[in-house]
Parts: sequence; C-alpha cells; structure tokens
Amino acid sequence: MTQPVWIAGEAHTTREVVRIDAPFDGAPIDTHCLADAACVEKALSAAQAAFVETRAMPTHRRRDFLITLAARVEADADEAATLLAREAAKPITLARVELARAVATFRLAAEACSLPSGECLALDLAPSAEGSLGITRQVAAGPVLAIAPFNFPLNLVVHKLAPAFALGAPVVLKPAPQTPLSALRLAQHVYAAAHVHSVNMGILSVLPCTNELAQRMVEDPRFAVLSFTGSDAVGWRLKALAGKKRVLLELGGNAAAIVTASADLGACVPRVVSGAFGYAGQVCIKVQRLLVARAHYDAALAEVVTRARALRVGDPLAHDTVLSVLIDARSKARIAAWLDEAAAAGATVHCGGQFDRLGLAPTVLTGAGPGMKLYDGEVFGPVLTVEPFDTLDEAIARVNAGRYGLQAGVFTRDLGEVFQAFSGLDVGGLMVNEVPTFRVDAMPYGGVKDSGLGREGVRYAMAEMSETRLLVVRGITM
Repeated sequence: MTQPVWIAGEAHTTREVVRIDAPFDGAPIDTHCLADAACVEKALSAAQAAFVETRAMPTHRRRDFLITLAARVEADADEAATLLAREAAKPITLARVELARAVATFRLAAEACSLPSGECLALDLAPSAEGSLGITRQVAAGPVLAIAPFNFPLNLVVHKLAPAFALGAPVVLKPAPQTPLSALRLAQHVYAAAHVHSVNMGILSVLPCTNELAQRMVEDPRFAVLSFTGSDAVGWRLKALAGKKRVLLELGGNAAAIVTASADLGACVPRVVSGAFGYAGQVCIKVQRLLVARAHYDAALAEVVTRARALRVGDPLAHDTVLSVLIDARSKARIAAWLDEAAAAGATVHCGGQFDRLGLAPTVLTGAGPGMKLYDGEVFGPVLTVEPFDTLDEAIARVNAGRYGLQAGVFTRDLGEVFQAFSGLDVGGLMVNEVPTFRVDAMPYGGVKDSGLGREGVRYAMAEMSETRLLVVRGITM
C-alpha cells in the first residue's frame, strides 16, 4: 500500500507517487505520496493552530507524551530497524543502534522537561532597582521546520522532534528523499502517543516533497525555527532564505584523527578503521583524514591498509556487514571523480578504489593534500587519507587550514598534548583517545566555520528553538 503524507494525524494521498528501492540490490521496498502545495499549506496552518494549545501544555503532559512515544518506538525496534537498513543501506547492527539511540533521545527529552528553564535575577545591584525581582523562562519560539538527511533517517529526525516536543512546539518535517519511509513510520507512533495524552495532532506533519516546496517553507515567515541537517552548500543557502527565523544548521565535515608519538597505536588503529569505513563512510563525522606522527607513520599505514582490506561490502541485512553500498548513483559518480582527480594529482591508492555497482571497497590513500576535492571537501564515502606530521602544532595547523570544523580526534597519552589540541583546534568537539565519529545523544553536538551553526543534543537544541522571556516585579521585599 502506498504510504500517505501525514498532516496533523490525518493521512493524505496525492497524485504523485514515488517508489523507494533498496540501494543494495535495487529491490522495491515501498511507495509513498509526494506532498503538493496544498499539503504544505494544510500542514503549516495545522502547526500554527496547534501551537496555541501545545505551547500551553503542562509539563507533565509533555513529559508523559515523550515517555509513551519512546516506549512505542522501542517496541517497534526490530521491524523499524529492518526497514531502516533496507532503505538507507545501513548494516543491520548499526540500524539497531540507531533505533536504540532514537529511544534514548526521546527519553532525554522527557527528562529535560523537568530541568530548570529559567533563573531568578538579582536586579537590585543598581540602587534604582531596589525592591525589584527578575525572573526568566525559556519558551518555544514557534512552529519548527525540520529538514533531515538520509544517513540517520530516524535518529537525526528524532533530534529535531524530541526537543521541539519537550518545548511544546509543533514540527513540520521534510525527510530525505532517499529515506522517507522511516520518518513516515515514526509519524504513526507520534500520533498514537499524542492520542493517549490528548496532545494536539498538529504537533507533527511529515511531508516528503520537492526541494522547491521545501524552499517555499524555508521562506515562509510562519515558521519560527529552521532546523536543517545536510550539506554545507544547501544549509548556508537556506539560512540566507530563512528571514527572521532562528536557524540551527548541522552541516558537513572532513574530520581528522591525529595520532601523536605518545599514542598507543594498537588501541587507535581499530577505532580509526571503524570510524572511517562504518556505514560506507556516510557519516558527517567519519574519519576522513588520519594524521600520524612520523615515528608511527609506516606501522600505522600498514595496519590500516591490512584492516581495511579485510572489510567487505555486503548485504546490510547480514549481521557481519560493516559497510554496504553508497546511497545512490550520484554519490558514486562524485566520489569516483574525486578519486580520479586525486590519482591524477599524484595521490597513491593503497587499497580499494574499485566500485561494484554502488559499492566501493574501503579505500586508503597517501599523497593527498590541499587542492584535492577528497582532501578539502566532504567525501561522505569509505575513503581515508593518511599523512605524516612532525609536530603537533603542524598537525593542528593542517586541520585548521580547511573550511570545516565539526569534530576531531586526538590519540595521545600526554595530558599536555590533550590541552594543546583542545585550545588549538578550531572544531566544535574534540574526542581524546577516540575517533571524531564518537557521538552521544546528550552531548552538545555541532561545528564551527562551514560545519554549521548552533548545537544539537536535546537540552542544547531546546535552547536553540526557544526564546528568553523576562518578568520584572517591582516592590518586592525579600
């Protein structure tokens, strides 16, 4: 049965239907309706109307709604993970991890409902303000437009829904065109939980739609917040179109891992290989560049290549698969062109580089450098460059020379090097003795430079989606 567009708890069918095929083998998975302009208007009107009610929901109802929603997603984990694995070509073990993270993210949002959302201010620091008391509170700015990527079609959607729901803000969601089915399935859990707790169904609409309609929503002033995860080129363009909205951008990166001379090579190489090639490298904080102290360089390169060669591209539903295929032919063509450019400029391919349909064998290169797209840009594929360095300052300078600054990793047993890297690297997060691919859903996640604006992680996203209200009371005697 063709999946409908969901608008405020109601299923809507449209004339245009899209088929979703599994990237791994091309087998059809399902079909879904594509939202039209009328759907967009209905969803936006429903969100506006719902906000009057949802913003006033008492804390216990927001909390209990999120708890019930988490329980429903958890109960559906097996079937939902299989769907996710098929539509995103994500290994089933990683798909199950994503389901567990989505459940945890909803629960984090439920817990966040009970945290302080304001403060009491001592206004009488000025003589003219004696007898005055100031109280602040954080309130939802308004309806949220959420635009999600293909690579985490459930958990990155939840990272937009959960903080908004905790604030009482309705969301209109545009899922990625490659992976809309997981979001459409999630919508039904949202409505079921909303029914249990008498939450206005306008709290969510899910609109798979064209980029043209998405842009129209970005430009619409009735949305108060835009939360976008995707490429930097698209994200910054949408910010320019967003008008007066609050804008939260989680964009790309070409994350580096630095291995210093004091590091335990045996401990770091397996993590680097996992961080570089898991899910075919289609993660914005995947290890794209490995910088190794010259004393370790030869040994590290040999071990990385050996381990990379042992990985095989396989069926995402097989339990031993570490990486499957790329999401689509456009991604394959782009990465192939970047590899050809690097080879022509003198880079050496030590393993991989061969495609089998949409599958790319784990690829390790040396001799890559500035001016090559796979060094300067975001590969978003199973490609790793390896390079030596002589001093930590040199490695930090190379990382900072690029236009991205999402996360980085440094492997060291020297505390001084930890703080040198932390103070020197222009990144949103530094992982010590861990790859930059590390993310826990409670932490403030986001980047600097072209890697984005603002922070995700439930509490931090709630701050991005809210505004401060101040109450000043005169004539108070304490």
